[in-house]
Amino acid sequence: MQKLIFSIRLKRVLIIKYYDYLIVGGGIIGMSIARELITRFPDESICILEKESDVAHHSSGRNSGVLHAGFYYTANSLKARFTREGNQEMTQYCDENNLKINKCGKIVVATDENELQGLKELKNRAEKNGVELKWINESEVRLIDPNVKTYKKALYSPTTSSVNPVEVCQVVKAEVVKNGVDIICNTQYKGISNGEILTSSGKFTCQYFVNAAGLYADKIAKDFKFGDKYTIIPFKGIYLKYAKNKSDVVTNIYPVPNLANPFLGVHFTKTVDESIKIGPTAIPALWRENYGGLRSFKFNEFFSILFYEAKLFLNNSFNFRSLAIEEMKKYRKSYFTNLSLKMVRKLDKDGFGQFMKPGIRAQLLNKKTLELVQDFVVEGDNRSFHILNAVSPGFTCAFPFSRYVVDEIVDKQGGKLEEIREDIS
Repeated sequence: MQKLIFSIRLKRVLIIKYYDYLIVGGGIIGMSIARELITRFPDESICILEKESDVAHHSSGRNSGVLHAGFYYTANSLKARFTREGNQEMTQYCDENNLKINKCGKIVVATDENELQGLKELKNRAEKNGVELKWINESEVRLIDPNVKTYKKALYSPTTSSVNPVEVCQVVKAEVVKNGVDIICNTQYKGISNGEILTSSGKFTCQYFVNAAGLYADKIAKDFKFGDKYTIIPFKGIYLKYAKNKSDVVTNIYPVPNLANPFLGVHFTKTVDESIKIGPTAIPALWRENYGGLRSFKFNEFFSILFYEAKLFLNNSFNFRSLAIEEMKKYRKSYFTNLSLKMVRKLDKDGFGQFMKPGIRAQLLNKKTLELVQDFVVEGDNRSFHILNAVSPGFTCAFPFSRYVVDEIVDKQGGKLEEIREDIS
């Protein structure tokens, strides 16, 4: 549990809360890191600071809920390394904790001869990553889901599943709290001064600081002299629910993605309760929490993000110009639904309901090369560690990725725990 440090200043007694490990960000990554730390170091004091009223308020509670299998990523990437393991571990975690999970699989379809080449690339990546992915013909496709339409062949992923991400996060929260981790909500990081972490709930100090702040991870990292060449560019992801029934689609249906960017295109998701939804969009957002209206609008964010988006548009980096135009069209419901209809034999285009709660993808941009960073990115030293890019499939990867993060933290501390603790106190 927390220790208290008393400091006399200007004849007032200030209470500074001390922890061995202080984590900012109560999403699935922050909580999984806390889970791994408390497992390894049960006698250490660990705290998560979360600016919202509860955990998983942003990306962790607003994602698709799909547990990805791990065949989209190049073999030398951290995503390839952790997605396969994460899928297995999160599936097992849900089973052991009696959490709802829909083990409905995924079919990746092609629309023409050119897209068959894209399927071959995905199959090659699956083989290199040790992920089960099967070629199936049109007859076999119909045995899995009679409504799926493909050109000649498709790929079937039997280990892709769907979960309720909020439900999973609440169980992880309960687990870490039970094991001694403090979670302090309604507490926003404000900065660092003389080694003290400034927050809206007072000052904290720690042996080691972990930044898992998602949309604001880059800003916090810069306070610690990390992440200088990066900035977050937010993209808004919106889903549309198929309200007519739950039976017209029985599995996840995905198109062949453009592997030059990190987005997978509009697809069908079969949710944990058997519902059907299409999406997501990847619409460039204008500030970091640009969910709707002017809520959470910040002028500085708006101008900074607009500057980089304008730069991407003018330079047409990774075809950003056509991507932005294409994504903006998806605000039009008819256009959005027509994209999904290419992957099914028959669906009532009037059966779609309203747009669902949006999410924001905290996508890292390299400011020098103007490239969207596809892989996970972390930086740190013997005092702090920063998760700069943990976008999709971050939820799937959370458990093995957190082991990697804690391995890195232990390595960077270099066996100097007592020395660091004495310096702080």
